[in-house]
Amino acid sequence: MAKWRVAGINFDHFHMGDLLREAFNHPDAEIVGICDADPKRMQGAIDNFGIAADRVYTDPEKCLAETKPDLVILCPATAEHAAWVERVAPAGVNILMEKPFAASIADADRMIAAVQKTGKLLAINWPLAWYRSHNTTKRLIDEGVIGEVVEVHFYDGNRGPLYHLADKVEVTDEEVREGKPHSWFYKKEAGGGSLLDYVGYGVTLGSWFMNGETPVEVTCVMDEPQGLEVDEHSVTVCRYKRGLSKFETRWGTFTDPWTLQPQPKSSSSARTARLPATTMTTMSRFRPAPSASSSKLRRIRWQHPAARGMSRSLLKF
Repeated sequence: MAKWRVAGINFDHFHMGDLLREAFNHPDAEIVGICDADPKRMQGAIDNFGIAADRVYTDPEKCLAETKPDLVILCPATAEHAAWVERVAPAGVNILMEKPFAASIADADRMIAAVQKTGKLLAINWPLAWYRSHNTTKRLIDEGVIGEVVEVHFYDGNRGPLYHLADKVEVTDEEVREGKPHSWFYKKEAGGGSLLDYVGYGVTLGSWFMNGETPVEVTCVMDEPQGLEVDEHSVTVCRYKRGLSKFETRWGTFTDPWTLQPQPKSSSSARTARLPATTMTTMSRFRPAPSASSSKLRRIRWQHPAARGMSRSLLKF
């Protein structure tokens, strides 16, 4: 069986290094080329994966023509997602786009239209949808084991997007301060801010758990600290026919959610549980299934191993 030929184009988002590692470690895939306008941004991938000089490009069209990939990983700034899909799709390749899907619905529609013309696939890198804990949750919902979803509450964030590189390599406070004025993560026109960075995780899970039901109304509040043009904290409230769900994003926590930290005890109610700012949490409240006892509160906890002890889902039913 021939291996999948994978190319990584545009290194705006540091997740490119993580996604290339997935391809590098997969027995049925090979990295046939990487491309970015700034050669310095590719050096980490060159060193980590032993990419030969003749597979390193600064011209996307030349990269596509010479490497003939089956799959292209794209990691541009959020506001550039549509433009890059339209640029790469004509090469007749499958595309994996770094999250979020796009900066607007109009951009998302452009991306879909561009790929539909080719008959290839477009996928968005939403890893939360692949965690075993979340798939187990969805299965239990669909089987009616734990009843009907009433609310979904999501809270996620980290110290900030510049505090780590690919493979979670940490960056110093001084380097972060120096990088902020120049980073697309902190530029509004580029699609920066914690809202676009993180809320998609929560609403993707919420929509999935509620079988695609759309909210009646959406309200969002963002906090933009003095001196910044993007938010570092947002709260989105979705009003469904069945009630309210909340999705909260945060840059500026004390630690990162993938760092091993002690798990504090939660209080007796998921509504009032005090959870650390470093914990990525999805809380879903259920109406009990007919066969379940409505007089007893139970809490099921799952932890996915990739979060190394910090990620958990709390289900109240």
